Amino acid sequence: MTRVQANLILLLAAAIWGGGFVAQSTAMQNIGPFWFVGLRFGIAALAVLPFALMEARKMKSLPTGKELSGFGLVGLALLGGAITQQIGLVTTTVTNSGFLTGLYVIFVPVIAVVVYRRFPHWIVWPGALMMLGGIFLLSGGTFSKLNGGDIFSIICAFFWAIQITLAGRFVTTSNRPLALSCVQFAVCSILCCLMATVMEPFSLNAISNAWREILYVGLVSSGLAFVLQVIGQRYTTAPQAAIFLSSEALFAAMFAAAFLGETLSGIGYIGCALIFATILLVELVPEFTRQRSAVYTQ
Repeated sequence: MTRVQANLILLLAAAIWGGGFVAQSTAMQNIGPFWFVGLRFGIAALAVLPFALMEARKMKSLPTGKELSGFGLVGLALLGGAITQQIGLVTTTVTNSGFLTGLYVIFVPVIAVVVYRRFPHWIVWPGALMMLGGIFLLSGGTFSKLNGGDIFSIICAFFWAIQITLAGRFVTTSNRPLALSCVQFAVCSILCCLMATVMEPFSLNAISNAWREILYVGLVSSGLAFVLQVIGQRYTTAPQAAIFLSSEALFAAMFAAAFLGETLSGIGYIGCALIFATILLVELVPEFTRQRSAVYTQ
C-alpha cells in the first residue's frame, strides 16, 4: 500500500467518525455514556474477532505476550478518549466536540518529538496549525466560555493523541492490525462495562431505545473505522495520520448540520476550505520534496 492510499484510508475513517458523532450525541438521550461506550466496543470486538483469528492463521502464530501488552496499552488510551468524548457530548454540541477533539492534531507531533525523538516532515507543523485554524473557523470563529462538556472534549483530544501514537507504533512492530484492533476494543469494552456497573444503572429499556446508535457506532464507527485507522497507520507517520484523521471535525459539522439542525456559518465554509487545503498540502508537499530530491541525486 502506498502512502497516498494509506492517507485516503485515514480520510475515510475520519468521515465515518464524523458521522458517528451524530449517533453518539442522540444516544445520550436514552443511555449513559459508560454503558454506551462499553457496549459499543463490545460489539466492535466481536465483529473483528473472526478476522483477527484469520490474520493469526495467515501469520501462523498468535500475538506474543509483549505484543498483547502493547495492544492493551492502546486499549487504555482508547478507553480514555472514548469515555471522555462521550461524557462531553452530554453537555456540548457535536460541532464543538469535533473542534476540541481535533486538538490532537497538535498533540500528536509534540508527543512524537518529546517521547520518541522523531521529528516529522516540516510541513506537519504549519499543517497542524492550519488544520486547527480551519477547525476553529468551522466551529464559528468564536470561543465562548468553556463548559464541562468542552473540558472533557479537550481531555479526550489528549487521549486520542496517545492512542494514535501508540497504535502507529505497535501496528508497525507487530504487523497485526486486526489483532491490535480486537484487543484494544475488548480492553476498552470490559473496563468501561465494569465502570458502568458502578457509575450508572443498568436498564434494558435504555439499551432498547438506543440500540440503533449502539449497533451503528459499534459496527461502523468502531469496528470499521478504527480498523481502517490502524491499517492506514502502517504506511504513514503518526503526525501525518493525525492531520488526516482530524478532518473528522469537518465531517462532524456537515453531518450535524444535515441531521441535527446545527448551522454552519459563512466563516465555517472558509474553515472547510482551509481544512481541505491543509490535507492537499500535507499530501503533496512531501511527495514533491521526494521527487525533487530524486532528481538532484541522479
